[in-house]
Amino acid sequence: MNKSLQSFLAYLQYEKKVSEHTLTAYTIDLTQFEDYLTKEQEDFQIDRANKSEIRLWIASLMDQKLSAKSVNRKIASLKSFFKYLRKIDVIDVDPAKSVHSIKTPKRLPQFVKASEMESLFDKDTFDTSFEGIRDKLILEFLYGTGLRASELLSIEVNDIHFSSHSLKVMGKRNKERIVPLHQVLIEQLKNYLKERNSFDTTALFVNNKGTALNYPQLYQLVKKYLSLHTTTSKKSPHVLRHSFATSMLENGAQLNDIKELLGHSNLSATQIYTHSTLKRMKNIHAQAHPRGGQKKS
Repeated sequence: MNKSLQSFLAYLQYEKKVSEHTLTAYTIDLTQFEDYLTKEQEDFQIDRANKSEIRLWIASLMDQKLSAKSVNRKIASLKSFFKYLRKIDVIDVDPAKSVHSIKTPKRLPQFVKASEMESLFDKDTFDTSFEGIRDKLILEFLYGTGLRASELLSIEVNDIHFSSHSLKVMGKRNKERIVPLHQVLIEQLKNYLKERNSFDTTALFVNNKGTALNYPQLYQLVKKYLSLHTTTSKKSPHVLRHSFATSMLENGAQLNDIKELLGHSNLSATQIYTHSTLKRMKNIHAQAHPRGGQKKS
C-alpha cells in the first residue's frame, strides 16, 4: 500500500476518529482505485493520479453496473484523500476537486397511510404500563409533529410549553424552531409526565430505569408497532416523518408551511412530497375514474 494512502487512513483512524465501518469503506474504495492504477502500470503510485485517470476509473465502475450510490461513495473517498494530500503539501493540484458526483434518481419517500395510523392508535395496541404510555406518546409525537429521530431524543421536559401548546426543537446545524402540539399530544404528555416524573433526569423520553432513550431503542419500538398495522417495507422513525408531511399535504397544508414544520433549510427538500402525493393521486385516478384505466386506441 502506498505511503500516502497509509498516512491518510491513519489520519482518519487516529485524528478524525471515524468509525470502523467508515474506515473499512475508505480502505476498500481507495485500494480498489490503487489496484486499477497498478494494472495499467505496475509501479504507479496513487498519489500521482490525475483527473483523467480518476474519470476513467469512474467510467469502468459504471461499466461494471455499480449503482450510482456506490460510485458516488467511491468518488467521495477519492475527494477526501486528495484533499488531505493537498493539505499536507504532498501534491500541488487536487485532481479530484472538479470531479462531480453522478446524478441519482430521487426515490419517493415511503409513508404509512393515515387509515393505518388511525388503526394503530384506535385499537388496543398499547397497554397501560409506563412503557405502553411512553410508546404511544412517541408514535403520536413522530406522526403528529414530523420530528427527526435525533430531535425527538434530544427533547427535554423544559422544552415543552403547555400554555402555548408548543415545543422548542433544536434541529440540524443548531437551528431552533417552534413546533405546535395538538390537543391529543398535550393530554398524553400530561399523562406520561405523571409516570415519568419519578426519574431524576431532564430528558423527556426515558426507559424504565430512568435513562434517556437511545436511537436503537427508539427504532425497535417504532418497528414493533408499525409491523402490527402496516405493510410498508420501511418501518423506521423517519417513515413517520414522511407520513406526517404526506398527510399534511394531502389535507391542504401549504408546502412552505410544511417546510417550516419539518425544519428544512430550503423548499426543494420539501418538494419531494408533492411527487409522492401526485403519484398516488394518479394511481387513484386510474383506478377510480371510468376512463382512467382505458388504453389509448
